[in-house]
Amino acid sequence: MTISEAEAEQHGVIAAGECGPTSTPQDIDIDALREKYRVEREKRMRTEGSKQYIETGGEFAGFSEVDPHTPVVEREPIDTDIDVAVIGGGFAGLLCGAALRKAGVEDVHIIEQGGDFGGVWYWNRYPGIQCDNESYCYVPLLEELDFIPSKKFADGAEIYQHCRNIGKHFGLYDGVIFSTQVRDLKWDDQISRWRISTNRGDDIRARFVVLGSGSFNRPKLPGIPGITDFGGHIFHSSRWDYDYTGGDASGGLDKLADKTVALIGTGATGVQLVPFLGRDAEHLYVFQRTPSTVDERNNTPTDPNWAKALQPGWQKKRQRNFHSWTFEGMALGQPDYVCDFWTELGRNTAARVLALPDPASLTPEQFVGIREEEDYKVMERLRRRVDSLVDDADTAEALKPYYRFLCKRPCSNDDYLSTFNRPNVTLVDVSESKGVERITDTGIVANGVEYEVDCIIFASGFEITTEISRRYAIDTIEGRDGLSLYDHWRDGYKTLHGMSSHGFPNQFFTGFTQVGISANISANYEVQGEHIAYVIAEALNRGAATVEPTRDAQDAWCATIKENYIDNSAFDAECTPGYYNNEGGGGGEGIRSHLGEPYGPGFYAFADLLAAWRDKGDLAGLTLGHEGDPGA
Repeated sequence: MTISEAEAEQHGVIAAGECGPTSTPQDIDIDALREKYRVEREKRMRTEGSKQYIETGGEFAGFSEVDPHTPVVEREPIDTDIDVAVIGGGFAGLLCGAALRKAGVEDVHIIEQGGDFGGVWYWNRYPGIQCDNESYCYVPLLEELDFIPSKKFADGAEIYQHCRNIGKHFGLYDGVIFSTQVRDLKWDDQISRWRISTNRGDDIRARFVVLGSGSFNRPKLPGIPGITDFGGHIFHSSRWDYDYTGGDASGGLDKLADKTVALIGTGATGVQLVPFLGRDAEHLYVFQRTPSTVDERNNTPTDPNWAKALQPGWQKKRQRNFHSWTFEGMALGQPDYVCDFWTELGRNTAARVLALPDPASLTPEQFVGIREEEDYKVMERLRRRVDSLVDDADTAEALKPYYRFLCKRPCSNDDYLSTFNRPNVTLVDVSESKGVERITDTGIVANGVEYEVDCIIFASGFEITTEISRRYAIDTIEGRDGLSLYDHWRDGYKTLHGMSSHGFPNQFFTGFTQVGISANISANYEVQGEHIAYVIAEALNRGAATVEPTRDAQDAWCATIKENYIDNSAFDAECTPGYYNNEGGGGGEGIRSHLGEPYGPGFYAFADLLAAWRDKGDLAGLTLGHEGDPGA
């Protein structure tokens, strides 16, 4: 599996050489570990499932609706008619906007709650923030904007600036509406437009609406009793308060030098935060329900010679390679260009398969068995890494992840685990009590002990698998005849190609609905943006007042999704509760994947299907209505 220099240059490998299997422990008892995983899962299960989290509106609006980065400037309400409104200015909205401009649609207006483009990268500016899968794949439109990230895992500020550059490159700042939240979307049959109401009193009438408002930037809070009783300082990590902590995203939180700080949450954000808080706070208490996997970071700077040698098309080839080694299990016949903790399980599985006398004779069941064995070995390697870095045996044991790889988002950090060796850092394991018990005026109660603190920081995640109305954060979405989208999708998505629904003319969706899913979320948004832009441009070019799926086409796509469904529920049901499996399906909600209802044949098969549909040019499954037509 040696990679030649030519391949390295063509496909974007940081350095040519071997990227073979990682050495993992062989002396493991899989049956014993399987039982250990079950026990650890059960003690963390909560009967209320995702309802254990509370929304950040209403009395908790300060955790999400206050913008710490951009003062809201008073303005007159907007009263106007436009062609396209894109709700959300993160990756989804930006890539839809860019695709619309490339398709020749000029009257595009992005409506964004924040004060600038960026989405998660606008809001999240906490100390140490970086992307946690490699930036050469993750950051979109690198070739179009002639930009190469400065290192494998780019800093948040660099990605935020790239988002702004996308906005400038495609002219999306023209007509953008910042610092504005959409409250209601209602279809008006009389004028064949969507009426958009906002928190600024606007009445915007849009011919087309694209929902690009992702759930990855809408924080959620743990429903801890007494959360409003705390008398000290309190905030969510995605709304970082540097006025209180001092410093900036690179650290130097000097105002915490005399403060006792509590961090609730040890997912991807918490792992990045702990080294900075541990270094600068007088004392840090880290409240952990479930530990993350934390591998080495090895965040290498970008080699300028490598960057200069890249050939056109390199990013999409690299993205496809990354997807193959992660989501498709392995990619026999091609090297692993990314070669990190995300792709390790695929590499190790491939090495086992290639060592067989006749790999082609392997049955799917045998392949799954091999991959499961390698999964247990990778996780054991990560647990033994904890022992090698954490001095206190009890702390080390509490930091060990006992679940399958990809049950939780994998993390990497070179300083996280060793931070728990500092005398001013205390890990509080709350797995037995399934979380923090309550918050008082002066601190946090966990395991029957009250910890007095000056500040509480929630790194408690986002509205990713909660109810759809919570994820969209729009009070009302009503299509034709007052049909609520939330009611329409209550028992499952009903779409054509995952991006439009019957009864909701001229409305399009992005995200994890009934689409192909890439291992790289920005690739999803690029494919969806291109397809949505094509449909809107065609409708405009053909003089149509409305475009929407027929009921038959919608039903046929739902049937296609069911026929090609890959049932991962058994795997998800074995996983420790978290947002990947809707907190284990408690609260009567059942197991629900954060990936929606994905198209079984895969992301690239889905992209090919859409391309073939567009090539035919007949807009099969869509109905075009013209002025004067009933219902148009």
